[in-house]
This record gives sequence, C-alpha cells and structure tokens, in this order.
Amino acid sequence: MKSIKVTNLGEIRNELNKYKRGKKFDIHQFNQVARLAWLGKIVMHPLDREDAECKSFMMYCDFPDDFQNHFLDVDQDLVGQMHIVDGEQAEALAKILRAGMEERAALYQNLRQRDFYFDEFYRPRGKQADAARREGQDTDE
Repeated sequence: MKSIKVTNLGEIRNELNKYKRGKKFDIHQFNQVARLAWLGKIVMHPLDREDAECKSFMMYCDFPDDFQNHFLDVDQDLVGQMHIVDGEQAEALAKILRAGMEERAALYQNLRQRDFYFDEFYRPRGKQADAARREGQDTDE
C-alpha cells in the first residue's frame, strides 16, 4: 500500500488531483472494459458528485460468466477490482453500457414475441410447396 506523508500538504494535494483526474485505459484495456460494459458487467459512480470540477468515475468491473468468458479474453487485473476512470473514457463507457443494455433488451423483446411453433411447423402453400412435392417431400402436417 502506498503511504503519503501527512506533513507535506502539497504532496497530498497532488495525490488528490491525480485521483480527481482518474486513469486512462490504454486501447487494449479500454476495448476489454468496453466489452464488459456492453455485457452489463460494470458499475459506475461519479467519484465526487459535490465537486463540479471532478469528472472522474469510480468503476467496478465484474467477472464475465463462464459462457461469456469462453469468448472473451479479459486481463485478470481489470476484473474484480475498482478503478478510477478518466471522465472522457467514463462517458464513452456509459454510452456503451446503455447501448448494450438496449440491444439486449430488444433481443429479449423479440424472443418474447417470437412464435417458434409457427416458424417450425407452418408450411407455406404455393410455389414452394409444389417444388417440395416434386422432390418427394411431404408438406402436409
């Protein structure tokens, strides 16, 4: 753990300013965190709501579940930890989080409305049915 000398007020102010600015992820890390954001695996909160100059966010990256982890390659130093993120990158991650939520919600809404029985057992009449009959397939079920 890092210790800060209490006797030097300037050093304390410098450390606080570093935290207020937050950390920028490099391109590789940002893409990984953005994928987790799209999946809804991050939680973000403004670092200091009362300070108008502080644009940084505190962010927690949760672990992807086993199925997601099969497809994603996430650095272990990113997940399961709190991060203080630069305001610009935090805004971008918030947009990605929202877009992922909206896309997943639309997918679930489509799934809710889909009629699997109709898709699987309805056989259209007409040219397709005539072509199927010529090939010896049964279309009446």
